[in-house]
Amino acid sequence: MIAQTTEPAADTRRRESLVLIVVCLCTILVVGFVAAINLAVPLLAGSSLHPDSSELLWIVDTYVIIFACLVIPGGAIGDRLGRKGALMSGLVLFAGGAAVSALSTSIPAMLSGRVVSGLGAALVLPNCVGVLVHATRPERRRGALAVWGAISGMGGILGNTAGGALLDSGDWQTLFWSVVPLALVCAVAIAVTARASERTFRSLDPAGTLLLVAASVSLLAGIIEAPEKGWLNPVVLTVFGLAVVLAVAWVLVELRVKHPLLDPRLFRAPLLTSASLGMLVTWFGSFGLFYLNASLLQYGRGFSVLGAGFATLPLAIPILVCSRFIPRIVARIGIPATLAAGFLAISAGLFGLSFATKQSFVVYALWLVVLGIGFALSLPTLTTELTAGLPPEQAGVAGGLQSATRELGSALGIAVVGTITVAVFSRHLPSALQAMTPVPRTVIEAVRAAPAQRSRITDAFVTGGSTALQVGAAITLTAGAIVVALAIRRSPHSVE
Repeated sequence: MIAQTTEPAADTRRRESLVLIVVCLCTILVVGFVAAINLAVPLLAGSSLHPDSSELLWIVDTYVIIFACLVIPGGAIGDRLGRKGALMSGLVLFAGGAAVSALSTSIPAMLSGRVVSGLGAALVLPNCVGVLVHATRPERRRGALAVWGAISGMGGILGNTAGGALLDSGDWQTLFWSVVPLALVCAVAIAVTARASERTFRSLDPAGTLLLVAASVSLLAGIIEAPEKGWLNPVVLTVFGLAVVLAVAWVLVELRVKHPLLDPRLFRAPLLTSASLGMLVTWFGSFGLFYLNASLLQYGRGFSVLGAGFATLPLAIPILVCSRFIPRIVARIGIPATLAAGFLAISAGLFGLSFATKQSFVVYALWLVVLGIGFALSLPTLTTELTAGLPPEQAGVAGGLQSATRELGSALGIAVVGTITVAVFSRHLPSALQAMTPVPRTVIEAVRAAPAQRSRITDAFVTGGSTALQVGAAITLTAGAIVVALAIRRSPHSVE
């Protein structure tokens, strides 16, 4: 009798662990793809596609926009039609889009592939959470979500590392071809390890979905275009205004429908609000760094693409070591204190890195470890809190909301850090380059115009990047304080 009780429990635990491993791999794949493509930009710029600066931007950002704007609907589709099937379908779409991009001989074909991959990622990431929640027993769920939240922070790091290794051959197609078999293997692994969960038989809320997607597209388009056109450009302001109007319309519609995609009233709870804002702030700091780090290492230290990719590995050490201890830390000191320590470490890490470009690599690596401690503390805590803010039957939507805040934070981090870097870089260029019309906005443009001034040009870029990291640290610290204040205001019954 005892053996009959123990064996099923052991089998269940083993299956839960396998599902956790597979959904972590799926997450690393789609998140890492966001970071890896940044390393391919120089190769794409010199490729037979002959993209201009605007087309390069859209090659990078089309995936992010589709990913971010459809990730909440992607989670709702999983809740309605089956999380396991949605996750597997997303992985197949992701692989297909990467193959289209690899075969591209024109910009429209490349962008089409990026769109398809973005659609796949929008199905993958939220349904990773849905599959994990329903594959894990309640007593182990918080720990599993904490591990997944910590490992999700590894996506950008591993994307940089693997991207650097793949692109060291000088062939940008290698990056796209490599993800095709990985995505298909992950789809097979999900088919074998995960069980189908119960479906939520509810409307997919087409009106609310369309309004939310339209508002998200407008907001992200404004964020992406603002660094190039200027934050006060009439087109940018119009797009932001449209985003506000669409967001208000979405709220009004969702308040009236019987089964909203995401009920706005849920954000009255400090739990969901603080967790969502906290996720946005964490990824703001993360991708602000990832956007600049490879360029700072190459221009400031003379690293190769491969070296720049591997140089971020110290960031992963605290995430790997500390993730299993986070639930115990939260239980001991509480959520507000854990988040306060996390945001303080992220801010300190960004600020320290802004001064580390000319210092030894050991100093640089130590500041990365500090930054990693911040991610290790904040990401698992916010993941479990955000998931707890919605009922289990909406696990896919919870994953979608988490993914949406992640991508919005990433886009904001890139936009803000990029804007500051370009502004300071332009002001510190040699006077002859500042007199040009237009003033060069990238190191490559400036070096082409004045090859003899390369050293001063790269110094100007390092100054711009360092200033941007300092501003990013200040924003993270300020916004993090707001998140902690909201967490402190949580009602007692929301602790569990």
